[in-house]
Amino acid sequence: MSRPFSPRTFSSPVSFTRVNGKIRAREVRVIDSDKKQLGVLSLPDAINLARNQGVDLVEIAPNATPPVCRLIDFGKYRYEQAKQEKEARKHQHANKVKEVQLSPNIDPHDFGVKLQHAINFLCEDMKVKITLRFRGREMAHKEFGFQQVEKFIASLTLFGHPDAPAKLIGKGINVMLSPLPRAKRAKNPRQAERDAELAAHPESDGEDENGSESSDEPQDTVEDGKEFGDNNNGNGNGASGVDPKTVG
Repeated sequence: MSRPFSPRTFSSPVSFTRVNGKIRAREVRVIDSDKKQLGVLSLPDAINLARNQGVDLVEIAPNATPPVCRLIDFGKYRYEQAKQEKEARKHQHANKVKEVQLSPNIDPHDFGVKLQHAINFLCEDMKVKITLRFRGREMAHKEFGFQQVEKFIASLTLFGHPDAPAKLIGKGINVMLSPLPRAKRAKNPRQAERDAELAAHPESDGEDENGSESSDEPQDTVEDGKEFGDNNNGNGNGASGVDPKTVG
């Protein structure tokens, strides 16, 4: 019986790499472990050369004519490729921008929640855009909004720095934060707590892989008053705290 849906497995390009006898070309261009070219050899001669050196013949450029193969231990090759992919993902994170939205009268608890999200973003080498929106009469007291933004930035000095001073644009305040270099950046306090907990209870490591353990995956946008109920009374009805049942 065929599956109705394709399996959700994402394989690395290394999984499709041909090795030794699985290579289909008659001739291959051989490169040794030091990346020096040895010339074009027939496939049997290249495999025998790899066996004599105690390594594998790994196809690294299958679309070339002839295909390019390297004399290297396949396990070592997989390790090198995984390391390169990890470095590439780091550079991709550096180009991402996450947004955290505030309000002039944000609740202290919601302030702490959004602060932790911003710390998570910065520790993942992502930029953070802080946006504070004024609503209605809040525009008459813009200094309160600047105070909240400056307080938020001051709480992140160990993890990131503003690219420019906060600016009032339209009915909001915007400022962009960039992460500090890893050598100068403080460790994520949540990760430090988790490491200490695992050190104290090593048997608790490796929870259910289906997600029974709480995830710290950051969200793309932390909106004020929607996801976390950012207001004075915590009921999600806005900053004024007016009961909708009593209106009109």
